[in-house]
Amino acid sequence: MCSVLLAVIAFTRTIKSQEKSEAGASHKIVRSGDLKWTPIIKGCDLAAVSGDSNAEGTPFVLRIRCAEGAKIPAHWHPTDENVTVLRGTFLVGMGEKFDESKLETMNPGNFISMPKEMRHFAVSKTDTVVQVNATGPFKVNWVNPADVVPPDAPTKEPAKPKQSASH
Repeated sequence: MCSVLLAVIAFTRTIKSQEKSEAGASHKIVRSGDLKWTPIIKGCDLAAVSGDSNAEGTPFVLRIRCAEGAKIPAHWHPTDENVTVLRGTFLVGMGEKFDESKLETMNPGNFISMPKEMRHFAVSKTDTVVQVNATGPFKVNWVNPADVVPPDAPTKEPAKPKQSASH
């Protein structure tokens, strides 16, 4: 009985502290057309939606927009990461290196929660937008930094067939 009473008191204090912090706050609508996109790797851009992703222990929301075929190499984060697909088809896999056989398809509305330090990778099957909800600081630790293609890297041209020398 004592533990139930303590839980109710703790819950009531939590609600009151939330009411105090929310009393001075006002709502904020973020329009997708107003987001400021920054290239992060080849084919993918990032935009802050809410909060400060660099602040310790502070919740934040980011969006990642990737072009069809963009690959996100294996990486991990020091905090838990929650990802929701907003648009497109996003494939996610777990492991130390990109492995197509481990990819699982995520469609709009699908959600994945990854604990801190879980190694994971992804690819956009179509043009994709995902939303990341987490607690700061947000940091991407690449498993193999050599796998990361910078956003300004030239696009690889398909190999042209060799022409045979004519006599």
